[in-house]
Amino acid sequence: MKKVITVLVLALAFVSGVSAQQTADVRRKEYNVDKSGLALQGYDPVAYFTDHKAVEGNKDIATVYNGVTYRFATEEHRKTFKTNPAKYEPLYGGWCAYAMGATGEKVEINPKTFKILDGKLHVFYNKYFNNTLEKWNKDEAHLKSSADKNWTKFVK
Repeated sequence: MKKVITVLVLALAFVSGVSAQQTADVRRKEYNVDKSGLALQGYDPVAYFTDHKAVEGNKDIATVYNGVTYRFATEEHRKTFKTNPAKYEPLYGGWCAYAMGATGEKVEINPKTFKILDGKLHVFYNKYFNNTLEKWNKDEAHLKSSADKNWTKFVK
């Protein structure tokens, strides 16, 4: 009986490890990260919530969560993130929320253009006189619903 329990525990540990690796692989492939796996172009995900603005993170204060690297402006922000990473990660893998809702496409962002909605970070494209946050605000409920649905095409 002891052998059976040991085998079951080892099998469960193996499956969990494979599942976590698949998650990290999917996240590196589908999320808006650079070649090194850095998210939000190095901006601090916690600062959006605590400072209510985009703050560049420090390369020496970073953490990796499920294959994605986040930088922080302070050690306190890193500790805060580690207590609940899902709360601070940007929705839709860090791609433009408007584009995800309007067309279901992954579009780059300007990390300084963001909105906290329902306690979640949404980031937007803002370049060449095209601020998609303004468009998002005009039809937020519909675009949010579409973005939630469209994002499931990339991560299941």
